[in-house]
This record gives sequence, C-alpha cells and structure tokens, in this order.
Amino acid sequence: MANGQWYPPEWPDRIRALTAGALTPVAPRRAATVLLLRDGADGPLVHMLRRRTSMAFAGGAYAYPGGGVDPRDHDRAVGWAGPPRSWWAGRLGVGEADAQAIVCAAVRETYEESGVLLAGSDGGSVVGDTTGDDWEADRVALVARELSFAEFLDRRDLVPRTDLLGAWARWITPEFEARRYDTWFFVAALPEGQRTRNASTEADRTVWITPGEAAAGYDRGELLMMPPTVATLRALAPYGTAAGALAAAPGRDMAPVLAEARVTGDGIVLAWPGHDEFTKHITNGGAPA
Repeated sequence: MANGQWYPPEWPDRIRALTAGALTPVAPRRAATVLLLRDGADGPLVHMLRRRTSMAFAGGAYAYPGGGVDPRDHDRAVGWAGPPRSWWAGRLGVGEADAQAIVCAAVRETYEESGVLLAGSDGGSVVGDTTGDDWEADRVALVARELSFAEFLDRRDLVPRTDLLGAWARWITPEFEARRYDTWFFVAALPEGQRTRNASTEADRTVWITPGEAAAGYDRGELLMMPPTVATLRALAPYGTAAGALAAAPGRDMAPVLAEARVTGDGIVLAWPGHDEFTKHITNGGAPA
C-alpha cells in the first residue's frame, strides 16, 4: 500500500449497498478521544496506542486514548472546574448535558486507557500520582462500568479539570461503516507528576512520538491509521510546544467531517471533505488508489 491508510476490504460492497438503498446507516455513538501531549527535545510528543489486531474496529491501527460516552456521564451531580457547561456546549455544538457527557468521557477514557487523570480537588490543583493499588481498583471498576465517573469523582473528592482540555476536531464515521462514532478530539498536556502506561486491554503497544514522526511513518506505510488520526497529527505538527497547541485549540474549526462516497461508471470515489489526501478511487473489481 502507498501509505498506512486504514481501509476495510468490505467497504466497496457496503457503499454500493448504501447507494442502492439496501443498507440502513447505523446511528453513530458519541465518543471522545484525547491527544495527550508532553514536550520533548524536538517539540511536543503525542501519546499513541496501537489497537490489537484482533479488534473488530480498526485492528492494528494507531490511535489515541478514547471511547464512547457513558449515559451516566450526563449525571448533573458531576463537579466541574474550568469553562462552564454553557461554554462547552457552544464549543462542541451540543446541549449542555451532552457537552458535560462528552467532556467527562474525554477525562474518563484518558484515565481508563493511559492511567492519566485530568482532575483535581479544585480548579487550581491536579492529581499528582495515580499508580497505587487503590487507584488501579477504581480504574478497573470504571472500565467494567461497575463505577460511574460521577461516583468515582465523589469518592475521591475530585472535579474534572476541563480547562486542561482543548477541543481540536470532530469526525463522524462514514455512513457505510458497521460501527459508527461521532467523535470529538481534544488536546491536553500530561499533568506534572503523572505518567502514562498501557492500561488498555484494547492496545498491545503505546508510544510517545512527535506528530511529524508519526505522520511520516504513516506516509511510508509503516503505521496503520484512520484518516482522523493522520489529519490531527498533521494539524499538530506546526506547534513547538504542548502549550502552543493548547493555546491554538479555541480557534480550531469544530465542524464535523463526514466521508462522502459516490458510485461512478467505473467504480467508487470515496472522499473526506476538506482532506483531499484521503480521497480514494476504487475501480470495479480493483484495489483502491
């Protein structure tokens, strides 16, 4: 393959079925993912994990910590530090309850999959170390959904530090995909005193890598990635520090990106508006180009 673009072989048949009216799109599940950053010698590094090849969705692809919104993340009892829910609602393009759920999902999923917790006892503090056995027991309970995020915060007397997050992008899985997500991408800096680890059962490897190096690995066909991952990596590349990327987040366009596919006389054209590099021309009976 020319690069590492994730491309399921069943897509052409599903696109044709959708076009013919034989396939009903699945409603996308809301999700959040976080580009966790720390400064390195050559600029900011981003924390990435490689999804296990056995995963039904994007197996083997490099991605960021993240996952679906838990319905309990709408709980109004959740404490809050940072911009108010009304501000987040405007930034994310949803109602206040949904904004809370999406932001909480970003904080919760980052903790579940990397062990990093963007929370503190108030708006001026951040948890310093989450590596103890008691912390791990709570993390496992969150993953198993035996403990809600609101219950976890109450138990620890913590509030999510939403000011440590910056909304970066929004991508929606194509309508012809069997598993669909409406995903908000955030950036955040690794809090002082905390460290990442591979806490996810869905990943077999984690790395800290510069966005440029990761994108170059994709370009060489060495690192498999989905279009949103590559696009966000390229968007991060110009920033010399994690703080610089966070400062740029409020100016980022949050209009959702949704792939478009059309059947032509000789095949299929698949495109992501505003991201021409991902356009694929799939000839009838042929491979994508």
